[in-house]
Amino acid sequence: MHQSIINSTIKPFSATAFHNGDFHPVTEQDLLGKWSVVFFYPADFTFVCPTELGDMADHYEKLQSMGVEVYSVSTDTHFTHKAWHASSDTIGKIQYPMIGDPTGTITRNFGVMIEEDGLALRGTFVINPEGEIKVAEVHDLGIGRSAAELVRKIQAAQYVATHDGEVCPAAWQPGEATLAPSIDLVGKI
Repeated sequence: MHQSIINSTIKPFSATAFHNGDFHPVTEQDLLGKWSVVFFYPADFTFVCPTELGDMADHYEKLQSMGVEVYSVSTDTHFTHKAWHASSDTIGKIQYPMIGDPTGTITRNFGVMIEEDGLALRGTFVINPEGEIKVAEVHDLGIGRSAAELVRKIQAAQYVATHDGEVCPAAWQPGEATLAPSIDLVGKI
């Protein structure tokens, strides 16, 4: 039986990220105190991956305005991230940290390692400031993700975190009505 990762606390890790033209150490402690997205993808210099990372780059300013930091992670090294950043216009626009996980520690911590290939599944995890995983989405390798939908999910997670007793219905958008679960709503929705 597999235990859900939702509401679990992120596990310790230590890695190196390529960010803002340099290499920086990153640990689980860097994710605390703010909302974070850990965005796993299979490998640099591939096909679907640059479309996803580019889409995330296009939404990065919005995420930053929401108090969210993004960390992309693959089992490539931070050196490979630097080379990809320098050689691709799409990847070159990335402003968020690109973490190298060649040992697979972080990838295994989040349960997205494809052991026989040494690659990560497409996993997206939203982590609250306390280090708890609030959203977990995992895709097979051929299915790309949408950063716009991720923004909506984070908005809902942030709303629920600050509005005790309220929940966000399907396709909820900021400013729309939420629900306050009660016996009176049973069978009425």
